[in-house]
Amino acid sequence: MENIGEYISRITRLANRNKQLNEQLQDLVGRYEVIQDQNNRYQSLLNEYSMGEADQQTVGRKKMTRYPMVSMMFITIRGFRNLYNHPKATELVDLLDELHMLINDIANKHSLLKMKTIGDSLLFASGIVEKNRTNPINILMAAKEMQEAVKVRSYDLNNRKPFWELGIGVHTGPVTAEVTGKKNNPYNLLGESVNITYRLCRISDTGKISLSAMTFEMVKEFFNINRWGNLPVKYKGAIDVYHLSMIKPELSIDGVGTEPNKDFFIKYGLIQFMDIQEQILDRLEKQLPKSLYYHSVKHTIDVVTEVELIGWAEGLTEEEVLLLKLAGLFHDCGHIISYQNHEFYGSEIAREVLSNYNYSVEQVETICRLIMATKFPPEPKDKLEEVICDSDLDYLGRSDFIPVSDTLYQELKERDMIGTYDEWNKMQLNFIKKHQYFTKTARNLREVNKQSQIERIKGLLQHDHDFVGQKS
Repeated sequence: MENIGEYISRITRLANRNKQLNEQLQDLVGRYEVIQDQNNRYQSLLNEYSMGEADQQTVGRKKMTRYPMVSMMFITIRGFRNLYNHPKATELVDLLDELHMLINDIANKHSLLKMKTIGDSLLFASGIVEKNRTNPINILMAAKEMQEAVKVRSYDLNNRKPFWELGIGVHTGPVTAEVTGKKNNPYNLLGESVNITYRLCRISDTGKISLSAMTFEMVKEFFNINRWGNLPVKYKGAIDVYHLSMIKPELSIDGVGTEPNKDFFIKYGLIQFMDIQEQILDRLEKQLPKSLYYHSVKHTIDVVTEVELIGWAEGLTEEEVLLLKLAGLFHDCGHIISYQNHEFYGSEIAREVLSNYNYSVEQVETICRLIMATKFPPEPKDKLEEVICDSDLDYLGRSDFIPVSDTLYQELKERDMIGTYDEWNKMQLNFIKKHQYFTKTARNLREVNKQSQIERIKGLLQHDHDFVGQKS
């Protein structure tokens, strides 16, 4: 009996010891989770501040890139619970491979990059390979198309509903991308934005597209969106969550909210213009000859600003203003190639660049026609040509006319295209006397001031004449 008692006592001691060790383990796990959360928070802050000063850094041997605005979409394929005892379970599982291919094809169509695949969950991103301001719209258009395609392809006639369905979460925010060197998954995304996207997918109702408040704010002009609730996020509190409904009726074909119409793409183009402008201005800064004192980046910006101002004032449509802004952006790009016939070369550059965007042949040809209309002397044949011609010669009626015209003189003088400064002023005076603005807006804005410039040029000529007389 004593042996049995000792055995029971020993088992009891071991059980108590095991309980103590288990409690210590749980305490260590808890402390580890707290430390890990703190580490993730500090790493996120480190990325935010240290990588904000430089777009790219190398951490250890891995290249890290900070992106201020990327849209991410986390997708889960749902329906596995319904496979149990299903008569066509094998066929339905085989269908998954086809659905993955379908999702990938749609992602490629909308220029999304696959970041990660975990079983039947996928992470896509827009705005990494090509930085752009339209990435939230691109990713939602892809999400809608994926939802519909999977529903149609996996529709179960017996149950009268899709067998496989998608849960989708979309968020837009800053991320840090780590280059993996892998062909299928070239980047590993880090940061809180990735976690938010994943959680939005987890809470998303089957067949719904859940999006964050950040994404909502950037796409609300294009889609009907309903507020659903909120999502708790560490260190941020609760963030609003929305459900995507459909494209706004007025921006969709036949007003049904499924396919975007021309008005949708025009509105989209006005946002996309900022990306094109950034690209072209950067190109001009790097490639324009340094001796272009007048036909500089500043002149291009002035013309783009002026066509928009005059265009809206003249009652033009959104599409017409967009085409004018693009023409203004490209109208002097040809100087990269040649000073002579730069309008022609600018048109060629416009055709090349805009072929990468969703502009119709007719729209591109209109842009090129407007570029050619800036050829001197101006002879506009319609309202759009009048607007861009007035914008191109806007400086004639501005208060800074003399210093601006001096840069043009310097530019021409360096190319042996003009004589003395006195000859230049005489030529300017002759031209400005004959010149007239074509649009009512430009006449109201600049004509009065233009007349004062005539007197200023006369004053310069008189001053030069008096100086020559005194010297002789």
